[in-house]
Amino acid sequence: MTPEELSAAISACLTQAVAAGEISVDIPDVVRVERPKSREHGDWATNIALQLGKKAGMAPRDFAQLLAARLAEVPGVGAVDIAGPGFLNITLDAAAAGELARTIVEAGKAYGTNDALAGHVVNMEFVSANPTGPLHIGHTRWAALGDAIARVLRASGAEVTSEYYINDAGNQMNVFARSVYNRMHGLPVPEGGYPGEYIKELADSVEAEAPQLKGLDEDAALPQIRELAYKAQMADIKATLADFGVGFDVFFSETSLHEGGAVADAVARLREQGHIFDKEGAVWLRTTDFGDDKDRVLIRANGEPTYFAADAAYYLSKKDRGFTEKIYLLGADHHGYVNRLKAIAACAGDDKEKNIEVLIGQLISVNGAKLSKRAGNIIELRDLIDWLGADALRYSLGRFPADSPIALDPEQLKKNTNDNPVFYVQYAHARSAAAARNAAEKNVTRESFDAGELTDPTENELLAVLGQFPSVVAGAAEFREPHRIARYLEQVAGAYHSWYAATRVTPIGEDTNVLPVHSARLWLNDATTTVLANGLELLGVSAPERM
Repeated sequence: MTPEELSAAISACLTQAVAAGEISVDIPDVVRVERPKSREHGDWATNIALQLGKKAGMAPRDFAQLLAARLAEVPGVGAVDIAGPGFLNITLDAAAAGELARTIVEAGKAYGTNDALAGHVVNMEFVSANPTGPLHIGHTRWAALGDAIARVLRASGAEVTSEYYINDAGNQMNVFARSVYNRMHGLPVPEGGYPGEYIKELADSVEAEAPQLKGLDEDAALPQIRELAYKAQMADIKATLADFGVGFDVFFSETSLHEGGAVADAVARLREQGHIFDKEGAVWLRTTDFGDDKDRVLIRANGEPTYFAADAAYYLSKKDRGFTEKIYLLGADHHGYVNRLKAIAACAGDDKEKNIEVLIGQLISVNGAKLSKRAGNIIELRDLIDWLGADALRYSLGRFPADSPIALDPEQLKKNTNDNPVFYVQYAHARSAAAARNAAEKNVTRESFDAGELTDPTENELLAVLGQFPSVVAGAAEFREPHRIARYLEQVAGAYHSWYAATRVTPIGEDTNVLPVHSARLWLNDATTTVLANGLELLGVSAPERM
């Protein structure tokens, strides 16, 4: 019996009690069950009697007694005890608890998914690094966390489009092109230009693809150099993201907003909404009406649009593409953008509390990390991947809340010991895969399953932990906190290692007699494999079968 099935059973008992005239109360859509702090108090607990007792005109404990009598008759419920003012502690019989193993194995990759966010259509933008250089340590956290959030949202039924906004407009791209041009001609780095060795790599790439450009004067060459260098740099960014296990559904070009007339259209639409005003030759958006600290210029007096105008056009593009929810993941230095973006949403006619969400992440540091030889003044994501591995990075970044600063210890991440969290979880998966291989060699199969054989205390503990996975995934999605998945997987690994030490999936020694308990334990072993693999997948981390 899963927690969801137990919740449904409690709801059914309440419905029956209402129909029988024993109580009169509105029944909530979902009855919450949770693990008691002490396992001596049962497998699951609910405070539903405390929630509904007074509403039904009864003392909560009397309400609990009435409900307990009905729950005790539910197949699979071994005992129901009332604690304190009306808590219900529920103990499942071994067979009902053990059936969860079959449920998990048969569900496979689908176990843990839920429909808590079904109907939500979400655009999630993250990373969005400028295409003027390689990805660096500042992008690492959002790449890992953004991708994990998208995964847990999808696992909870949301329709999610992950999007990378390419800042390929503005003077920065001209400076970028001039930096490449100067390298091609052996000239010094231009003022405010990009000095890294990667610029030389781009210059060599451009010259190899279009050698005729070197013979053109600067004005004629720069537009073509800009385009070729931009494409090469974006290819490098995409390759690095792929090595990090991060994919995007959409790469959205800022230039397309300007060239397609979206910026001018956005200004016209916002003017129709009544939030535009003209002052000193410039066009302004009255964002102070919606919590911003000052109004923002959209079009300068010289007729040039601001970055904020592109931000407004981009938001409207997301709205026009049918995304009712827009999630932005921004770095620690972007706090000032929160109210601006929410003001854009409000000016566009959206609910700034429902239709837009801005997550701010804190910085990370990696002890001993070295500046990139290619970029000179940054720590490249590619170097971190080569040094520590994508799995160690993604798991470590995924196990902390976004607003928590992180200092990663490379020595710990490289250890094959239990104090390295990613090793601890991956090793549990590899150990369970090895147990399944050993079972096959000893002719232990899943052809039969007697859930009542799973009576060891460690089995009860492991089953209870495995049963929490769907609710953990739903919570991670609702609160945009994939670290809940990581911390949960460490609980699973701990429960599995304890069970592995206490029981045997295969016969011992020369004994080749396969008993029903061995088959039942193989089901439980494989259920653990499934949960660990599914959880690691949500974090973008591999689940090795051998270590």
